[in-house]
Amino acid sequence: MASGVLCLVVSIINVIAFGLAVAAEQRRSKANIVRDNDQNYNYCVYDSDIATGFGVGAFFLLLLTQIIVMIASRCLCCGKGLSPGGSRAWAVIFFIFSWIAFFIAEACLLAGSVQNAYHTKYRFKVISGDISCEMLRKGVFAAGAAFIIFTNLLSQFYYMCYSKANRSRQGYP
Repeated sequence: MASGVLCLVVSIINVIAFGLAVAAEQRRSKANIVRDNDQNYNYCVYDSDIATGFGVGAFFLLLLTQIIVMIASRCLCCGKGLSPGGSRAWAVIFFIFSWIAFFIAEACLLAGSVQNAYHTKYRFKVISGDISCEMLRKGVFAAGAAFIIFTNLLSQFYYMCYSKANRSRQGYP
C-alpha cells in the first residue's frame, strides 16, 4: 500500500511540474522593438517574466519527486542488497535512465528559466542600425516538460522493480 501511495503522490507532483513547464513555454518572454523619438534610439522591451517563475517551480517540484523516490528506495546503493534476478536488473536500468532523464529535464528547465529571466531584465539600446531582440528559443520549456514525463515514468518503473526485488529478497545480505 505504501508504494501505491508513494507512486500516486509522485505522479501528482510530476503532473503539476509538467503543467508549470507547459505554462512556462506558453508564457515565455517576447520582445518588441520600440523607437524612442525623443532620444533617437531603438530598444527592446520584453513582456512579462512569469515564465521564469513557472520554470523554477517545475524545476523544484521535479527535484522534490526525485528526492522522494530516492529516499524511499534508499537510492539503490544504501541498505541491504536486492535479490538477484530480473527485477533487480530492471531496477538498475530504470534507475540509470531515470537519472539521465531527470538531468536533461532539470537542465532544460534551469537553462530556460535563466535565459528567460536574463532577457526580460535588461534593455538593449542602439543609436543607429537595426537591432535584434534576443529571446528564449521556442521549445526549451517544452523539452523540459517532455522529460518530466519521461522521468516520472522511469522513476515509477524503477520504484516498482525495486520494491519487487526488495520484497522477494529472502536470505540475501
